[in-house]
Amino acid sequence: MSATTNSINGYLIKNLSPNQWWITDSADEQVAGPFESEQAAVEVASVLQDQPAPAARRRNNKS
Repeated sequence: MSATTNSINGYLIKNLSPNQWWITDSADEQVAGPFESEQAAVEVASVLQDQPAPAARRRNNKS
């Protein structure tokens, strides 16, 4: 891994190889990429939003 890492909107922008920039989450899983430039990755990361977990279904006890 490269030493180049930026944090945008809670996501990490990493340069994993020449001309390949990836957006990763805090668990180091790749979220999006590869991008040809750091600026392109930053632009995408700035609009990414985490999706909330789905609401738990209520059980209707009919006993």
